[in-house]
Amino acid sequence: MKILHVDTNHPTLIEQLDKLGFENHEDYTSSKEQIEDKIANYDGLVIRSRFPIDAAFFSKAHNLKFIGRVGAGLENIDQQAARANDVELFNAPEGNRNAVGEHTLGMLLALLNKLNKAHKEVRKGIWDREGNRGIELDGKTVGIVGYGNMGKAFAKKLRGFDVEVICYDIQGGVGDENARQVGILEFKKNVDVVSLHIPQTPLTVGMVNTKYIEEFSNPFWLINTARGKSVVTKDLVKALKNGRILGAGLDVLEYEKASFENMFSDGKLDTFLMKAKLKKDKFPKAFKYLRKADNVLLSPHVAGWTVESKEKLAQTIVDKIKANFVETPA
Repeated sequence: MKILHVDTNHPTLIEQLDKLGFENHEDYTSSKEQIEDKIANYDGLVIRSRFPIDAAFFSKAHNLKFIGRVGAGLENIDQQAARANDVELFNAPEGNRNAVGEHTLGMLLALLNKLNKAHKEVRKGIWDREGNRGIELDGKTVGIVGYGNMGKAFAKKLRGFDVEVICYDIQGGVGDENARQVGILEFKKNVDVVSLHIPQTPLTVGMVNTKYIEEFSNPFWLINTARGKSVVTKDLVKALKNGRILGAGLDVLEYEKASFENMFSDGKLDTFLMKAKLKKDKFPKAFKYLRKADNVLLSPHVAGWTVESKEKLAQTIVDKIKANFVETPA
């Protein structure tokens, strides 16, 4: 079987697939159209997020048997078209769930302890102890939206704290010893912290908007290490200004490109904002607020992007390909 790799990954992925007898080809520069012209020659495709895999792509992938997506989500792949063409889809949420759990906890603690503000002030020679008095996590109720691999990993990280952890998920029976599953009304009544761990679907795009935020009984801290398009940025900024949201830790942003590799078309923030302003888009003003707010912490979609997770993600894809396409001796 021949596999085409269109994104770079940890070398163990190709090394192990070689040993398993697969023929591996690498093409990290060709356009999507160029890849489509030759995809019929391949049985497998390994990708991160370089371009979307749509129905038109599948229509040319006559021999494709599987796609390995080295990451957690599958929103960049037309899953209905995959099923229609009998193409197996393998993703790897097991590979970076620990990294996401740690990053989420780190963001939360940094927000509660005003580390972003304190760091910037001390570097400027400002020594304001009272202005940087923190808030303890103990005694709070932490709510997790989406209790799959990532949500469970974050809940596990919270076991050392004296907190109540509850979760909300559209699937029933997912709660465990680390989080009690509740209905949405109880969730919105009791939480002090909301952490998003949901995939990008039609149901979750734009989910966190003004209406959603105002349905919570108490002001809360928001952490999003899932997908940026789940949060309406202008509504988040409104809630930060009026105190409905006490602070936000955002590893992902609404404005990200589908590839996740670069939020800005040419890699330059100033050019991005200038073009957006010329187009009279509304989001630059909201993004400017996020950049300057002391109670907002931003990172460039790296929650699951650790040295260790890079290898774990690759290993997970190898294991799934092996389990499905390598015969084991009887």
